[in-house]
Amino acid sequence: MSTHNKYQKIYKRIFDLSICIPAFLVLLPFLLIIACISIISFRSMRVLFIQDRVGYKGVEFKIFKFKTMTDKKGNDGELLPDEERETPWGKFMRHCSLDELPQLINIIRGDMSMIGPRPMMDRYVKDCTPEQRRRFDVKPGVTGLSQILGRNSLTYEERFKYDVWYVKHISFKLDIHILIQTFKVVFGGSGTAYDPRIEDKYRKPCAEPNDYTLRQSTTSLNTSYSNDLRHTSQM
Repeated sequence: MSTHNKYQKIYKRIFDLSICIPAFLVLLPFLLIIACISIISFRSMRVLFIQDRVGYKGVEFKIFKFKTMTDKKGNDGELLPDEERETPWGKFMRHCSLDELPQLINIIRGDMSMIGPRPMMDRYVKDCTPEQRRRFDVKPGVTGLSQILGRNSLTYEERFKYDVWYVKHISFKLDIHILIQTFKVVFGGSGTAYDPRIEDKYRKPCAEPNDYTLRQSTTSLNTSYSNDLRHTSQM
């Protein structure tokens, strides 16, 4: 078994659990506080959003998120548009990615990984090309390469290219880089929105993302991570 396959099949799971189990235990009181605020904000005991998503090898699973919208319906019985159901608390959770925290449960259960392509809804899978379907060769993640290289600013084609590139180059070092950069994006205030600092620093503008562009991105991540370590050691 190659080092690449050994990490994906054995050590990546150990990596996930070594982070997620302690994180879940430490964050449990915080998760309960979020749930209580959500109950007050949405005036409902239903604080979790549960939806079917497609995961590893195309197998469906139920993803957990904190709800960010109310269940208000119009006179026709249908849910109102998103902008009419979203609350200030829901917007805050989405901006800070707090709504994603329940996915720690998905990771512990084995449905997801810390790092990987974001899980898709089934209705989009049928349109994937055979090459794009390679994204299902790894477990979906809470964060991934697309999330640090533009996220919502990327086209679906770009996201698929980054997802497949990750599958081809998966490694412990790459996962560490992505995890560190994710914290920078979230705590830097960019949340789920496009951050031009990431675009300028880690991805050269191009019409067709390719392996060369992504290798350059990973080299930049390597340099950034090394600089972070040197800075930390001097504190």
